[in-house]
Amino acid sequence: MDTKTILCPCGNGNKEYADCCGRYLDGGEAAATAEALMCSRYTAYTLGREDYLLATWHHSTRPAALELTSEPRSQWLGLEVQRHEQPQPDHAVVEFVARYKVGGRAHRLHEISRFVREAGRWFYVDGTIT
Repeated sequence: MDTKTILCPCGNGNKEYADCCGRYLDGGEAAATAEALMCSRYTAYTLGREDYLLATWHHSTRPAALELTSEPRSQWLGLEVQRHEQPQPDHAVVEFVARYKVGGRAHRLHEISRFVREAGRWFYVDGTIT
């Protein structure tokens, strides 16, 4: 699949992938906000980009691997960011709902994620599933 000419899976403003999350996943650009990082991480899940997910996961909570290629694979259907708060300059919270299917069965992931900024880059720390 040519990801350069498709709409970005994150659904952010119906932008093309290259102009949205592709700048982070393929272009090496650092996400300016925790919300942008969270959207790019959702996109990475849809594309099976374990490399990007691990690189943007804070070292204190990062797993050794995610095994995204294991069966059955998730089919990601959509993302809705419900809130983005930055109570301190280097700490942020993003609440989102991601919809997906596994084996034909629909699921919803509602998470409140914590992010931290170090050396000018945002990292996912952890999340609480509600």
